[in-house]
Order: sequence, then C-alpha cells, then structure tokens
Amino acid sequence: MTGTDHAVLVLRLAAPLQSWGGLSRYNRRETRPQPTKSGILGLLSAAEGRAREAPLTDLVDLQLGVRVDQPGTLLRDYHTYSDYRGLPLLSAKTNAKGQQTRTTPPKYTGVTQRFYLQDAVFVAALRGPKALMQGLEEAVRNPVFPLCLGRRSCPPTGPVSLGLRTDTQLKDVLEEVPWQAGSHRRRQARSATVTLEATIEDPAGDQLAVDVPDTFDLKTGTRFGRRAVRHLWVTLPTGHTQPAHPAADTGPAGACDHDPFALLGW
Repeated sequence: MTGTDHAVLVLRLAAPLQSWGGLSRYNRRETRPQPTKSGILGLLSAAEGRAREAPLTDLVDLQLGVRVDQPGTLLRDYHTYSDYRGLPLLSAKTNAKGQQTRTTPPKYTGVTQRFYLQDAVFVAALRGPKALMQGLEEAVRNPVFPLCLGRRSCPPTGPVSLGLRTDTQLKDVLEEVPWQAGSHRRRQARSATVTLEATIEDPAGDQLAVDVPDTFDLKTGTRFGRRAVRHLWVTLPTGHTQPAHPAADTGPAGACDHDPFALLGW
C-alpha cells in the first residue's frame, strides 16, 4: 500500500572503495557484495548527527531496496601491526584485575585483512514516513558528520542524495531511476538496455538478511536482527542506440573486421 503520508528517499552510493562488513570482526573484515541496512542506517545517522547510543527505532522500520548499477571488484588490503615500543602484542586473555595479558610465547607482529569493493555504484531507495524522509534528505545534503560507505575510510564520490519521490513501491522506484554507472562502464555498454540485480525488503521474501542493527553504541556492541528480502532483476535503458544489423563486409575476399579487444569492451 502507498499513500501521501510516506515518501521514498533515493541515494547514490559510489566511491573508489566501499566496504559493507556486517558480522565480520577482529582481524578479518569482509565486505558483502551489496550495501547492508546497518551500513546505510549508519550513514543516515551520521548525516543527522545522532550520538552512537541514540535509539534507532525510527530508522530500522524503513523499507530498503538496493540496485547494483556497477558491481565493482573485490580488493584485499593486507596489513601487519606491532607495538611501537617493541613489546609483545596483547592477547585475548585477561588477568585477575581484568587487564589484557601479553602473548606467551611472545608475538610481536600481527596480521589483519580488510576487504573492499572497488569502483562499485549502487542505488538505494528507502521508504518511510514523509516527515522523517524529508528530514533525512536534508541531512544527507547537509551532513553533521562526514558520510562514509561502510567504513570511515570510504567517503562517497559526488552527491549522495538523488532526491525524494512521492510514495510508490520500491520496485517501481528502482525501475525508474536512471542508470548510475560510471562513465567508463557506460562506454562499455553495447546494447540499448542493461539488466541489473536488485533486492527489496519484503515480508513475503524468501531470503533472509542479517543486517538490522539494534544500536551503534560502542560500549554494548551491535546485535544484528533479520529481515526478509526479495531478489529481482530490473532492465534500464543505457542511452545507446542498438544497431539493427552489422554492416556487410565489402572488402576483398577473405577480409574481415576481426577485433579481439572488442570482446573485452576496449
């Protein structure tokens, strides 16, 4: 059901690097192939200037849809770390006073791995009460805290907000917003249309996403709830005209227009 008391906020999530980690922690921080609800609500909270311990009850009920306009590629960032004083690293164990103990046998170098999406572009649509969405759209255009795409080291490229839309189904919004891929990807397109992957939050959906945060409070940590989602594909125009038929070969016998690089989109 739709009505005049609701609206849809559309966001463009694009950056050289994004990382939507979800449940991954400690020394291996993975990324999911699409933005998580937790990550997007974190971006909105930063835009509004919410304190980490502030309640999220008004945000977690927003209905989310995500479209993959440019999937990007996976990057693994490999790090080593050590104590600058030359001391052994701390272990996970604690003493009677609750203080972390040093590793035994002593370990002086640790390894951490972080994963990112390179050159990805997503369109996110959030549906909720009109007054709330108007406030969020204004906050995204004039954020209190810097915006980031999953991690603080991943600032967005260009404006994030694509504006508010009158209340409608998320599927319709994702089918109407023009293709947001980068210029290089758009030049690679050969046909008049492109088919993009999308997911929509739907109580009747047959898949579960575990990415609904209860809080961003660092003292208590975040526990993630589940939401039902539905997977679909949407087809959009690329802006290119598709030739009806290849031109006939008018060269000498045996000649051909063989271009192996065309297969790579170059």
